[in-house]
Amino acid sequence: MQDINTEIYNAFEVIKNGGIILYPTDTVWGIGCDASNPEAVAKIYALKQREESKSMIVLMNAEKMMYNVFKDIPEVAWQILDLSEKPTTLILDNPRNVAANLIASDKTLGVRIVKEPFCFKLLERMKKPLVSTSANISGKPTPNTFKEISQEILKGVDYVVNLQNEKMTGKPSAIIKLTNDSQVKIIRK
Repeated sequence: MQDINTEIYNAFEVIKNGGIILYPTDTVWGIGCDASNPEAVAKIYALKQREESKSMIVLMNAEKMMYNVFKDIPEVAWQILDLSEKPTTLILDNPRNVAANLIASDKTLGVRIVKEPFCFKLLERMKKPLVSTSANISGKPTPNTFKEISQEILKGVDYVVNLQNEKMTGKPSAIIKLTNDSQVKIIRK
């Protein structure tokens, strides 16, 4: 197994050159790229055979990055993040500074703050959000372990991060939609 710093370096090199990676998140194995690169985002949609109308989420590691993407963040968002006991994705209004093909038709974007070491350190190096979508073909079951990831996905990415995340939950995150006018809707518990 590789050293985490080597894997961060390798993943970063692929991402900065427009590539897509397969990597362990705090929840499930994810496919990711630079969230500001529309061509890389399009590669993920093509690999997953997913319609671009079905938006993907991004991972961030800090409040500063959140404010770079969302001008207005409802106060309740910070409260939810502080109180969440499990990984939680928030869907927020009017993102900016990300690829247009990542933004949903209702002008929202899902975001999750990660503390897990690999993702956190990769995001520190990138200084921009990382796309995160489950490592499966659209409509197929989400793989809970690395062994369950299809050959099509493994061969379709530019780099497979050689790390296992012991703290990975194996379950997708909770999803809560927050609007700037303070409406809260739980999408997935």
